[in-house]
Amino acid sequence: MRRATAAKGEVLATIEVASRLDTRRPVACRPVAWSSWLVLGLVLMGLLVLAGCKKENAYVPPPPPDVGVAKPLQQSVTPYLEVTGNAVAYNQVDLAARVEGFLQEIDYTDGAMAKRGDTLFVIEPAPYQSKLQQAQASLAAAQAELVQSDAEFNRQATLLKQNVSAQNTYDQALAKRDSDRANVSNQQASVTIAAINYGYTRVTAPFDGEVTNHLQSVGELVGVSSPTKLASIVQLDPIYVTFNVSEQDVLRIKAMMRDRGLKDVDLAKIPVGVGLMTEQGYPHSGAMNYASPMLDPSTGTLFARGLLPNPGREILPGMFVRIRIPMALDQRQSLLVPDRVLGTDQGGRYVLVLGKDNTIEQRSVEVGAQVGSLRVVASGLKPDDQVVVTGLQHAIPGDKVTPKETTIQADKS
Repeated sequence: MRRATAAKGEVLATIEVASRLDTRRPVACRPVAWSSWLVLGLVLMGLLVLAGCKKENAYVPPPPPDVGVAKPLQQSVTPYLEVTGNAVAYNQVDLAARVEGFLQEIDYTDGAMAKRGDTLFVIEPAPYQSKLQQAQASLAAAQAELVQSDAEFNRQATLLKQNVSAQNTYDQALAKRDSDRANVSNQQASVTIAAINYGYTRVTAPFDGEVTNHLQSVGELVGVSSPTKLASIVQLDPIYVTFNVSEQDVLRIKAMMRDRGLKDVDLAKIPVGVGLMTEQGYPHSGAMNYASPMLDPSTGTLFARGLLPNPGREILPGMFVRIRIPMALDQRQSLLVPDRVLGTDQGGRYVLVLGKDNTIEQRSVEVGAQVGSLRVVASGLKPDDQVVVTGLQHAIPGDKVTPKETTIQADKS
């Protein structure tokens, strides 16, 4: 202000000097226009100096952002173990040519369903039918010789008792009869082998299933040095789902079975829900079918398998599936929050909660099963905690916010 006062004084002095100078000059020679502009400029400079003495504008921070907060929803929920696995065919085998010959017939359409015993391929049967007939003829001849040798033996035995025949003659008759008996057994085995080979000329379906495309064409020579794969057959109903369970989950499942009074032999009483990647929830239901008696030491997991009906063949072998297994006998009271408010970092899952003085805090949590759009929080939250559910982009840990209370709604069933 001192500087402003001094400047004001200088302006007044300048005006006064200018006035005196103007009065000394004759009226005709006085530069009226120039002096008026000089005075006006000096006045304006003085006003600008005075204006510069006003107080500077102070920065006013914006108010804390609005965020929606709500207490966790308390609801009775059945705890589940949720894992991922793969679908595996109930039965699947390769159809192979087990005898050598030319492929004579293909008696099915690629991809068609076949019943157990249906003929699918025919390998030229004539050579094997002839070998069977030949073996049967040899068997008949051996049986005829056995009849004759058996009669001769009985006759020699009678003569020996009557001291009519010699001992060596009896022994020869006995050896001939035993040899013919062995020959009959050998020929019977030859007939059996020939019949089996003849049967292999017709490749049939071992069970009900879908037959894949044929790999060999009619007229091709198959089974020359080793069995030749002709096609495959797959049984899709029922179907397996396989998965691996961690050691901790194995202990939880065993504890659940003890609570239910179940033993290992009662594994089939544990229900299994299955869902595909494109499906909501677990629309397919079945039961546990098998669990390995030991853990894999390299992975620390246990192999398990479920079995479920698949009449519409919606589930195909090799598909990636979601699997859910109940972990309790009845429902338990749980805390739920919207699944979208859960975040993930290197420490695991977390939620943002309203702390002291409306400051945002990051809270680590352990999550459980998903119930619609909500997720069970197994630990890390208390019923009276206020979780940030809207305005997450403005909620930064450590910053203050303006909370707007709301509620978490359960999904409509």
